[in-house]
Amino acid sequence: MGKLTVRALRTVLAMVLAGTVLVQAMMVWALTSGNDPEDGTLPLTSLRLITILGMVSAQVALVCVWRLVTMVRRGTVFSHAAFRYVDGVIGAIVAAALVWFAVTAVNAPGQRDDPGVTVIMGGIGFAILGVALIVLVLRMLLAQAVARDIEATQMQAELDEVI
Repeated sequence: MGKLTVRALRTVLAMVLAGTVLVQAMMVWALTSGNDPEDGTLPLTSLRLITILGMVSAQVALVCVWRLVTMVRRGTVFSHAAFRYVDGVIGAIVAAALVWFAVTAVNAPGQRDDPGVTVIMGGIGFAILGVALIVLVLRMLLAQAVARDIEATQMQAELDEVI
């Protein structure tokens, strides 16, 4: 992985992380300021709390990806230590899907006239879970690569002993 690619990715990750922290701060401020009365059309307090939780799941994924990029840059990604971060990404994606299902549930009562919106939102939640399954498959590929790398290292050691 080239230096330019790593820097570009880290810049994007840092910007998104800063954005999520800003959104969280705004949601906490809105919750504690008390100067924004709910007019009854949307449960704003619930949606703000859900937003804060959603941002936490995004932040966990961002930090895990940052660590994986660091491992790729150092050439240590094919090790058992990488599984912790891949598992973190999978967990964050599943948490994001659960948060999205919570948003769908909070929004559903307001969609009685048009239940298709709730069905579409539920479908998006399942699509998010699908992304978690894709990352799980990639984790399995990483496990195979780690096993092959260990096997190749052992074979190289045996070959070095013979020579």
